[in-house]
Amino acid sequence: MSMRFYTPAELASMSLPGLPGTERGVQLLADRENWRQDKLAWPANLNGLWRRREGRGGGFEYAAGILPLRAQTALSLKEKRERGEDERKVVKSDLAREDVWRSFESMPEKKKAEARRRLEALDAVNDMERAGTKRDVAMMLIANSINVSLRTLYGWSALVAGRPRADWLPYLAPRHAGRQAEVECSAEAWDVIKADYLRPERPAFADCYRRLKTIAAEKGWTIPAERTLQRRMDAMPRAVIVLAREGQEALKRLYPAQQRDRSGFHALEAVNADGHKFDVFVKWPDGTIGRPVLTAFQDLYSGLMLAWRIERTECKEAVLLAFGDLVETYGIPDACWLDNGRNFASKWLTGGTANRYRFKVRDDEPAGVMTTLGVEVHWTTPYSGQSKPIERAFRDFSQSIAKDPRLAGAWTGNTVANKPSNYGSNAIPIELFEKVIAEGIAEHNARPGRRSQVCNGRSFMDAFQANYAQSPIRKATAEQRRLWLLAAEGVSVRSQDATIHLLGNRFWCEALVNIAGGKVVARFDPDALHDGIHVYRLDGSYVAHAPCIEAAGFASTADARIHAQARKAWMKGQAQILAAETKLGIDGVAALLPTLPEQDPAPLPVPNVVRPLFGNLAVKATPVEDISPDETLAAFSRSVLRLVQSQEAD
Repeated sequence: MSMRFYTPAELASMSLPGLPGTERGVQLLADRENWRQDKLAWPANLNGLWRRREGRGGGFEYAAGILPLRAQTALSLKEKRERGEDERKVVKSDLAREDVWRSFESMPEKKKAEARRRLEALDAVNDMERAGTKRDVAMMLIANSINVSLRTLYGWSALVAGRPRADWLPYLAPRHAGRQAEVECSAEAWDVIKADYLRPERPAFADCYRRLKTIAAEKGWTIPAERTLQRRMDAMPRAVIVLAREGQEALKRLYPAQQRDRSGFHALEAVNADGHKFDVFVKWPDGTIGRPVLTAFQDLYSGLMLAWRIERTECKEAVLLAFGDLVETYGIPDACWLDNGRNFASKWLTGGTANRYRFKVRDDEPAGVMTTLGVEVHWTTPYSGQSKPIERAFRDFSQSIAKDPRLAGAWTGNTVANKPSNYGSNAIPIELFEKVIAEGIAEHNARPGRRSQVCNGRSFMDAFQANYAQSPIRKATAEQRRLWLLAAEGVSVRSQDATIHLLGNRFWCEALVNIAGGKVVARFDPDALHDGIHVYRLDGSYVAHAPCIEAAGFASTADARIHAQARKAWMKGQAQILAAETKLGIDGVAALLPTLPEQDPAPLPVPNVVRPLFGNLAVKATPVEDISPDETLAAFSRSVLRLVQSQEAD
């Protein structure tokens, strides 16, 4: 509880429980309950809960701690409420102060200049007043000097009365807003012109207004002048107008792109890749003409172009081979940002990656090269050049390389409407184009004066090499080379002959016999498929190299003889292995069997039904001792007779 002191009159006016409602009653209560226990030592205040009132009339003042308990509680709550109100007033005042300054900052310079002129006038009045001039005289002199009326100057002074000197400027700014009344316009007419103007076809406002006039004349709507409606339309948020008339992409461009700091990486820690179709006609070895596609990998730290390949189209083979060049030359990156296209999301490259959403990840899917090498894959936003820094390099290539003098006549233009006058007059041999590309990329990497935070005036190559020498780099082994030079495909090993059939070819090796009928991963060079394939299990473990089995001519006895010899040698080898494994012959196994004691054969039971030698009818068994020889001979004769009769009938 605070040590605020109250007079008896103040305590009576609060209507506190346990206290009288009059000043005299509070005085009598204080005397009766001896609130001033040390009155003999008066005017000393030994307990600190009372004091003599200063000022005319004298008397005493009491702290809340001397009051009865019920009065103390009520007074404590009252003080808390008052403190809360005071704090809210301070906060409200601060908010109002911030609003005034914010409003002042948004004013045009003309109004700010007028506020500064008024402030200088009031400061001059205060200076004259401090110098001894009466305020009224100072106001008249200053009003006359700045050519304003005395009433106007007093009005300025009233605007800042009771406010801190530091906050006078925004309160002195003119508050008139000019003409605010809008010309009447029917709500239906406003809706019509908005619907007509805010659409992707982007019609001219004059055309929309002309159509609106025709409709308004028929409907009897009230519409203002064209310029008035144009100003009202322009007052709408620009982002809304851009979205309606230009679409999502134009609206996205109004929002600032994210600026990413790549200096947190080290050399080769992270790379990004993409494809670029050149605006140049080239002639391929088979005579066809087309625009080549560059597939490239770029270091994110320095911007250096690390590896690239040229193909007819953007294909997974080019991505795989370019990544192989990158790993062989520099090392294995820790992370890679890729486009989510079919070729970059191919299972050859990223198979088994958990966040690979383009294709469904199956249990029998082969692990891609990046997945096997431990490269963390990130997918960029489709059709978003801002997500891939390599797009900036491609833009340079479209100027510095595509318009090289050696490619004159082959440039196609970057749009249909931007075709050169010599369009289609030349097609560059692919060999020359690859040479121009190699020289252009080398010059791009070595060009000094790069202004990025990492390069700071150096070239991409200098920045990369300086950091590469002191960075932890993962190098690939000779065995891992098979992962990126060859492509991966999940195939089955045939159970009949343990062969692998792939792209119209057969592959076989002895190690496949052990996994016949199962699925494996076959890695192969698409350009040299007849060199054989490397076989892996689905878990990534290496099995063997399987050569290609070429189909022999149907009448070729030499090929048949070679094949028979190879098969005979293989079978002989398997027999030798079998002989080595079976050291104990079957006679030895028989000799190890235990000898069983001889036993008399068990008597056979007497059958109840006996089938005769001829015929299909069953007769009831008769004990042997009850059958006479004559009966047996008679039965035999009847059977023979039936057999002869049946043959004659046939």
